[in-house]
Amino acid sequence: MTYPFRGIVGDVRGRVSCYKQDWIDGIKPGIRILAPTMYIFFASALPVIAFGAQLSRDTDGRLSTVETLASTAICGIIHSIVGGQPLMIVGVAEPTIIMYTYLYEFAKDRQDLGPQLFLAWAGWVCIWTALLLFLMAIFNACDIISRFTRIAGETFGMLISILFIQEAIKGLVSEFYVPKSEDPNLVKYQFQWLYTNGLLAVIFSFGLLYTALRSRNARSWLYGAGWLRSFIADYGVPMMVVVWTALSFWVPNKAPSGVPRRLYSPLLWDYESLYHWTVIKDMGEVPLVYIMAAFVPGVMIAALYFFDHSVASQLAQQKEFNLKKPSAYHYDIFLLGFMTLVCGLIGLPPANGVLPQSPMHTKSLAVLEQQFIKKKMMESVNESIEQEASVSEIYKQMQKVFMDIEKSPITDVIIKELKDLEDSNNECRRRARNNKGKV
Repeated sequence: MTYPFRGIVGDVRGRVSCYKQDWIDGIKPGIRILAPTMYIFFASALPVIAFGAQLSRDTDGRLSTVETLASTAICGIIHSIVGGQPLMIVGVAEPTIIMYTYLYEFAKDRQDLGPQLFLAWAGWVCIWTALLLFLMAIFNACDIISRFTRIAGETFGMLISILFIQEAIKGLVSEFYVPKSEDPNLVKYQFQWLYTNGLLAVIFSFGLLYTALRSRNARSWLYGAGWLRSFIADYGVPMMVVVWTALSFWVPNKAPSGVPRRLYSPLLWDYESLYHWTVIKDMGEVPLVYIMAAFVPGVMIAALYFFDHSVASQLAQQKEFNLKKPSAYHYDIFLLGFMTLVCGLIGLPPANGVLPQSPMHTKSLAVLEQQFIKKKMMESVNESIEQEASVSEIYKQMQKVFMDIEKSPITDVIIKELKDLEDSNNECRRRARNNKGKV
């Protein structure tokens, strides 16, 4: 708090020194980077689509899936290029949906606001939120993050998971009922078809969940070729999404249109998807009293984003991932303020660091690096065996390969593991010679 901008300047200096290497490391694995990319894409897009449907229902169509996807895409591109912690995934999260629902419930019953000025008033809320985030970043409020314990972060992550599960259950239950904005006399809302729609929703939901989880563990299957099991483990989740989506279209012709029920999303060129881009023109029509009142939800959202964003970044940098590059908490909060300001001015719900996608992203890349190192070491071992090298020579070659990959001093842990491997191999060879002599 004593030295403004100290944290931001330190974060920028730390990231500039490794910015170029970040892009090189991303290109180095080649096509194999596609597997974690596809996995995180679907892990991020599916919740955002679901949250968009929830937001459309709770705001009477003022916001929809188009806006949540647009916000996630814009903020994701900004953060991936100029963000301080590129491992963190940003997106429209459940807390944002809840806050925007409360904002709409407040605005729609006010004659001075109403549904017409809801997004304009929400824009003022985002302005206050951005200003508070700027102040927290400038005056080094992120120093408190070092006091966040692991249990605090995991508890917050559990809260987000509970919100996910809660909305999933509510979504499944709603498939058995007629939407409030629909005509209950339609054929598709007759009891038998409504019940069929609900059962199909349950089957498709649990079917996708089960097959996606099973495909992630394909490498441990006892059947199938190795390359096939690796392919399923890498691309199983997007494959299952495509398969179960295709199955939802494979229904008898006798079923009425709308069974199973599908998500409605306006096209990009429709009025519903275009009017919010110019919401900044309506912000001047918001009465001054409501502009000042927007400070209250702005404080709540700023505090929520500060904690949520920081915890997502912290969990993406857990000690077990053994990351070598510095964090950038102060700078990321400052950038979050900028993204929140941009989203508010163009009528989009803001995006922030999300759980559990952020640690999932780091874990998927850590697995990729392990596979890459294992592949290089196995190639080295096979080459040494073809040259009839001794165990000591194989061990030294493995150590050299690892040091070349890491391009840094090898850790004592790895040295010990490789040394244990060498000792184990020597012991096996000694016993083999003894048994041969006895025979």
